[in-house]
Amino acid sequence: MAKFDKIAVLKKIGDTGMVPVFYHKDVEVAKKVVKACYEGGVRAFEFTNRGDFAHEIFGQLVKWADKECPELALGIGSVVDAPTAALYIQLGANFVVGPLFNPEIAPVCNRRLVPYCPGCGTVSEIGKAQELGCDLTKLFPGDVYGPNMVKGLMAPCPWSKIMVTGGVSPDRENLTSWFKAGVYCVGMGSKLFPKDRVAAEDWAYVTDKCKECLDIIAELRK
Repeated sequence: MAKFDKIAVLKKIGDTGMVPVFYHKDVEVAKKVVKACYEGGVRAFEFTNRGDFAHEIFGQLVKWADKECPELALGIGSVVDAPTAALYIQLGANFVVGPLFNPEIAPVCNRRLVPYCPGCGTVSEIGKAQELGCDLTKLFPGDVYGPNMVKGLMAPCPWSKIMVTGGVSPDRENLTSWFKAGVYCVGMGSKLFPKDRVAAEDWAYVTDKCKECLDIIAELRK
């Protein structure tokens, strides 16, 4: 069962404006990355369903985070079908993210008040997802569509809450382009966690980079 309900999760995502996206087959590495982000101010984290037995790693991570990162909403990403969403909800996922929009996932998540953030690429897809209760939709891949897509969408549909993932980097210029376009938040993966830094276990780098990004986002929202 999710630790936080839909309203609480969306508030955490909205308040910080950034959701780190990460996967690692070693649960101990995953724990250290999550902790580093949490200490940097992150309050919503997306662990991706990408490797064999990812659900087992996620289950361990949820139990650990409940004690070590009590205010963290831990969600699952790369979910493309309803049975997988149900599996992760049973393991305690606070939100479900997908690279695509599958209408069958929405009722599974809605029944338990778990946010479903599907990957969309058109205004029509975003609109249909909203009809099915997806308060937050993901523009993916972001670098293909660009900030102008968000700006164009927000003009006729200003109520939309858009998370852009793919092509987001932890630098002022990139973040400025997205937030000025009107995104609700950004999802950030490989550019927030360079492989060499993870391999070197440079967790201070991750914490500092998260703090830097959150400070920039807070400044842009003033």
